[in-house]
Amino acid sequence: MRSIRPSFTARRGRSALRRTSPLPVVALAAALALTVTACESGKADAGGEATASAAAGGDGKITIPDDIKDKLKEHGIDVDKWKDGAWKNWDKDDWLREAKDYINPIIEGLWNPDRMREAEDPDRSVDDSDLSGDQGVTDPTPKPVDAQAVSPTYHANAPQAGKVLFDTPDGSAVCSATVVKDPANPGKSNMVWTAGHCVHAGKSGGWYRNIAFVPSYNDEAMGTAELESATREEIAPYGVWWADWAKTSDQWIAQGGQTGGDGASYDYAVLHVKPEAGGNGKSLEETVGSALPVDFNAPAVPDVASIKALGYPAAKPFDGETMYQCQDKPGRLSINASDPTMYRIGCTMTGGSSGGGWVATGSDGKPALVSNTSIGPVEAGWLAGPRLGEGAKDIYDSVSEKYAGQ
Repeated sequence: MRSIRPSFTARRGRSALRRTSPLPVVALAAALALTVTACESGKADAGGEATASAAAGGDGKITIPDDIKDKLKEHGIDVDKWKDGAWKNWDKDDWLREAKDYINPIIEGLWNPDRMREAEDPDRSVDDSDLSGDQGVTDPTPKPVDAQAVSPTYHANAPQAGKVLFDTPDGSAVCSATVVKDPANPGKSNMVWTAGHCVHAGKSGGWYRNIAFVPSYNDEAMGTAELESATREEIAPYGVWWADWAKTSDQWIAQGGQTGGDGASYDYAVLHVKPEAGGNGKSLEETVGSALPVDFNAPAVPDVASIKALGYPAAKPFDGETMYQCQDKPGRLSINASDPTMYRIGCTMTGGSSGGGWVATGSDGKPALVSNTSIGPVEAGWLAGPRLGEGAKDIYDSVSEKYAGQ
């Protein structure tokens, strides 16, 4: 899976690992959709200029039309004062990086059917040579396992799964994600599990913007022609849920790179979300009817009979509109001897499935989330995901505790 984070690098013809990642989307005119898109449908034209509703000025910073500024002021946001204007600048020296900097105001209607549908694969690559250092731990490359389409309706067969949408400096992007249980709010979770590279750029930048989760995206598995005329309610039948908080590992923030496998063993994140339009008072878990527990004591590789990975692969031959799954007995993958060993399974899913949940029989004998898709080779044939231990649990618990009783 071309996974490793939202790199938006062109696919290479070599056998390389890529982060199964986010997919760039066209940027439309909307409040804080502040990135100049560089996606396929919004890429530079013949003159080399990218199109965007919020255009970059001569100093490289983003400007917003006055009418949109006025509309934001009606909601209490003065864009010229907010964060001293730092949000306008994607320069890595000013890019908001720390947990205290995470800001994600809801922009109603930003994620409309066109933006959701036009996502592409922004892949991140890793050379095979990056995987050769710890063969005493790394198991042989698994045989490819053909991804199988999940039967619709997705809500009936994989109700916890969905897409994460977000904006990056290179355009909008898409990952996959999973609704997980919240220990502090049993039966009423608003927590979502995904990959770290789906919310934060790692060592090269900071938090992505306009992060939202769409459970059971394209629930009826409509084809391309149907989707072109589908309503938002048909594409997102359980609503759009905006992340009001996000947390990823310190290791991902410090080590995660746009190329290579750096930080892959710590490539996980937890979101807390809320409904775009206020909802009906129900939590995300109540709305979709289910949430997976997270097992931070999952068995070691030799003791795991099978892992199932789910996601919305979007790079060819897939189109990002349909949910797929792979099931295989995992092996071990070690990228750096100093980092925890990862799970690896055979799977032909491609970019866009990054962050998707890996489900296995947990330590209590019931299905549980034990990992998420992080990386895979350009010539899609396998996927790897981090094993979740104490560090991942600390992140999970901190998000749960932050919203305890809410």
